[in-house]
Amino acid sequence: MRRLALTTAEGDHFKYALPDEVFRLLHYVDQRCAGEIAMGEVVTADEQARQHYLVNSQMEEAIRSSQLEGATTSRRVAKELLRTGREPINRSERMIINNYRALQFMRDGIGASLTPGVVLELQRILTEGTLDDPTSAGRLQRPDEDRVAVFDRIDGSLIHKPPPADQLSRRLEKLCDFANATDDPERFMHPVVRSILLHFWLAYDHPFEDGNGRTARALFYWSMRTQGYWLVEYLSISAILRKAPGQYTRAFLETETDYGDTTYFLLYQITVMKRAIEQLHEYLRKKTREITETERAIKSSSEYNHRQLALLSDAIRNPDHAYTFVSHAASHNVTDETGRRDILQLEEQGLLTRSRVRRKAVFSPAPDLRGRLTGAD
Repeated sequence: MRRLALTTAEGDHFKYALPDEVFRLLHYVDQRCAGEIAMGEVVTADEQARQHYLVNSQMEEAIRSSQLEGATTSRRVAKELLRTGREPINRSERMIINNYRALQFMRDGIGASLTPGVVLELQRILTEGTLDDPTSAGRLQRPDEDRVAVFDRIDGSLIHKPPPADQLSRRLEKLCDFANATDDPERFMHPVVRSILLHFWLAYDHPFEDGNGRTARALFYWSMRTQGYWLVEYLSISAILRKAPGQYTRAFLETETDYGDTTYFLLYQITVMKRAIEQLHEYLRKKTREITETERAIKSSSEYNHRQLALLSDAIRNPDHAYTFVSHAASHNVTDETGRRDILQLEEQGLLTRSRVRRKAVFSPAPDLRGRLTGAD
């Protein structure tokens, strides 16, 4: 049993153990989330493809994390909201946009070290425009305020009473020290264990009026990413948690009732990671299969010339690519007029959509390109 710097309000230390099941799951995550791991061609084809899947993954996590905390917007409407960039019309939509912005901040704005100011800014991004008291965004709870607590969503019973507010500033500093102690020569802690316990620490302290769960999950993603587990950005942990929120609560309760043994929480969270990894690989296998089947279907058709087939194949694999008359003609060493005819024919069939950039026509793959080519829903 190993002791943590995290303590209860009374000063008793939390702890954790590493039974064989934890080691087995950590080995699984190590193999599939870090280093040079094997990924489907659908992701590794080029940088644009990776960026497309990363954006989709962050959208999915932003949506599911918000729904886990009570947002009622449907997944379809939420995806449209994030893709179009329109203004949110209610609190649920604002939560989703905030979550997406927070994940981007986690990736590009935090850096390699965590500070109390960064954690406050993360919570501010997550809760901006959603709180009854707008001044609560970006700050810890104060001693003169009613302290938040965690209650059961079904029967309203008290699940967790967090430490008093006058301890929060010091506890947040210790949390950051823990997050940053990745190269301590005196004591090794497995990176995944550190990331999960960082999640637990923020959730236990519950330092904010709102957004504690979302902040904890964002810090988990940050910690995993900065310690080399790059695949975690493509996972939606909240999608798994949302399916069985009671199991998350139970893992938290078992830790508190068993004298601060966080092994329960470790086991649960690593199991959730394993399921998220399995779902990602299944999704990528499905997308690869769909792309292969679609390419096979269009190549057997006599409706398109070889240049159009090449463009459609590229568009299926890279939905964010854009094409112009000139770029298409240059790619196939044909005249601009030939390139123009190829693209206009695909536009007429609804396979490409037109927009204008600096008065130049630019064509993008139709959102439902695969369905239009194969007749699939």
